[in-house]
Amino acid sequence: MVPSAPKILLIDSYDSFTHNLAHLIRRNVPSSQIYLIRNDTLSHETLLSLLPCFSAVFVGPGPGSPANEGDVGVINKLWALPDSHLLPVFGVCLGFQSFVIAFGGSLRTMSVVKHGMISRIEHVGRDIFEGVAEEIEATRYHSLCTDLIRDQCPDIDPLAWAQDGSENGRVLMAARHRCKPFWGVQYHPESVCTRGGGGEVICNFWKLAMDWAVINGRDVLVLPHWATEKVGTPWPHSRPSPSLPSPISALSVSHISLNLPQLSVIQVCELLGVNEPRTNFVLLDSADRSGRFTIIGALLSSTLSIRYTLPQRHVSLQRGSAKTEHERLPPGSSIWDWLARFMSSMVIQDPGHADIPFWGGLVGYLSYELGVAELGVPLKHRFETEKRNPDVNLVFVTRSIVLDTHIGCVHIQSLLANDDLWLQDMSRRLNGVVSSPVAPSPVMPSIRSRITSPSREDYVPQVSQCKRHLFVGSSYELCLTAPSTLHIPDSPDITSWELYSRLRTSNPAPHAAYMRLGPTTLLCSSPERFLMWDRVGVCQLRPIKGTLRKTIVDETGKKQRMERKDAIELLERNIKERAENLMIVDLVRHDLGGVVEAADGVKVEQLMGIEEYETVWQMVSVISGKVSTEGGGWEVLRRSLPPGSMTGAPKKRSVELLQDIEGQERGVYSGVCGYWCVSGAGDWAVIIRSCFRYDRADVDDHDGGDHAHFNSGKETYRREAIHPNAGNHEQDWTLGAGGAITALSDPVAEWEEMRVKLGSVGRAFGVDEL
Repeated sequence: MVPSAPKILLIDSYDSFTHNLAHLIRRNVPSSQIYLIRNDTLSHETLLSLLPCFSAVFVGPGPGSPANEGDVGVINKLWALPDSHLLPVFGVCLGFQSFVIAFGGSLRTMSVVKHGMISRIEHVGRDIFEGVAEEIEATRYHSLCTDLIRDQCPDIDPLAWAQDGSENGRVLMAARHRCKPFWGVQYHPESVCTRGGGGEVICNFWKLAMDWAVINGRDVLVLPHWATEKVGTPWPHSRPSPSLPSPISALSVSHISLNLPQLSVIQVCELLGVNEPRTNFVLLDSADRSGRFTIIGALLSSTLSIRYTLPQRHVSLQRGSAKTEHERLPPGSSIWDWLARFMSSMVIQDPGHADIPFWGGLVGYLSYELGVAELGVPLKHRFETEKRNPDVNLVFVTRSIVLDTHIGCVHIQSLLANDDLWLQDMSRRLNGVVSSPVAPSPVMPSIRSRITSPSREDYVPQVSQCKRHLFVGSSYELCLTAPSTLHIPDSPDITSWELYSRLRTSNPAPHAAYMRLGPTTLLCSSPERFLMWDRVGVCQLRPIKGTLRKTIVDETGKKQRMERKDAIELLERNIKERAENLMIVDLVRHDLGGVVEAADGVKVEQLMGIEEYETVWQMVSVISGKVSTEGGGWEVLRRSLPPGSMTGAPKKRSVELLQDIEGQERGVYSGVCGYWCVSGAGDWAVIIRSCFRYDRADVDDHDGGDHAHFNSGKETYRREAIHPNAGNHEQDWTLGAGGAITALSDPVAEWEEMRVKLGSVGRAFGVDEL
């Protein structure tokens, strides 16, 4: 008897595409309930006892080798099941390799690795390929492949191949066991670029599996209650919600809108006191014409600052010059839960203008290491330096000014009760700025800075080390980065705001930011939105992989503008860039798919589209999905960090490898900056093309002690000219750069690309040579 709701066990090998496979199964196995476990979750004995309760098993892809027990866990045990426990099993990539070598196949490393590559697949037209188009196109993510040795694999029936020619020869792409209900494919049926061999093959497998079950009289048992502790509830399972408080603050958004197209971001910031260097300040700046809204916090001396540093068990809270308070995290709770409870304690009574994305709320940054810890990866280099920027550094913005740069509208907003006088006063002051005689823009003094960057002798071996990991199957792509130090002359005239003004002029970006949040100052010119979600729970991620400068130098040394058609042609022909983009698209689909519940809820709205920015053409993909309005967007952010475009795939294994290769923490770089609005919406950008510094003079408060703190001007953070390195007459800023390393990467070319990225920021500060 076949149950009305088939129970599918999906075994994950810590891959970053597993949720895509789960959604593919849900779409093609009607009414299925999927139980998702890791390959090291269950002992062999426990797995054996639970298999009679499942209709079939899917063994997903993952990093590593089927010959390494640590990479596959219990998977290799499946192929030796006793007849009494047999059930249909379908392996993908690593799962397929494990299946083939279990029955006599051999494993080899391919001469040319196929990561993010699309190949034509030839098949026999029967079995799981019944009714499938004669040739299919499928995405491949593998450096290892299996071969069927004559007379040693009598039980394996080959079903499909890829013709790699002189690269790898004829590569086995699918097979089945001749007697047992075991099938598998080497390619990735769940990839967005697999055509013809995805859902159709899963459908055929399910029909064959059910036929086998009927013929063999296999009944599926009821899953016992105790099994929930072992395999959990049916996927997708949402994270247990923290105990959310009843709303204690009813907020009303009051605002005034002005039509002031001539008002500049610089003017508004200076009106709000950005030139007061010892105060907090936040600006989320659409400095490129492709952006639209610029958000400026009008911070008060009583504005709440929220800081957190791993592995603390408390959150540091401060209002102005008041003593910092340390609120302990409840047992089993995290900073993510604390922030979710904090935002849930407020309810909007009178909403703001529907067209304005931000009404007020949390603004700041989240570090790269915050995401690393969320993956369950220990931070190996956490205590190697005392001067660590907080992993969470936010302010709660109650007054703000939002500029709509497309229509020239300025929105003055407040969440504070009875704040009409401030709204009216700010309206008067902004009108006054516009009506005043236009003063000539001050001439920025020329500066000469220098960069201490990784040498070719240091960086090239790191690229080669990444490639070795790729060739043995440990990762599909590794996004290698390295920190450099930007040395800027230390002078009272060269403030961080003046430096940011230079950066936004030299390298305008749609997701730029200026954040002065003690002890951290961030100058950001990011082109890449990471994650945006609106008030109804629609999430959008926009990974960028593939960049071309709009101005090129021809053979005669003359500068030429690259037109859109030329950019499209060049990027479409660039196999490496397209493979990088595809890998990140599939990874992002997985991240979002872990929260989106609908089987077809994750959409690729744009695949490798070419978009125009101020100085470059970019290859951009757009992935979207609908989540719960009750903190769903925040949960997507939590599960998606660090940004896949800064790690590679699979994410967890890649992060582990990169920690060893890079040998130090990234800190603010590779994290995200943005906002979480009281309306429930949020918008976060990847922190790249950026530099930051640690400004604190006193000892950090990692131990929770009571030290001096930054506020309105009486504290001991070293700011601007009072920099810790003032004795050396230089300000030191950390500037990260790197690139995605694939099997096609040339180590020297990667080093040169890293230096080009350094130059895109360094030029703004007078760096002539690297």
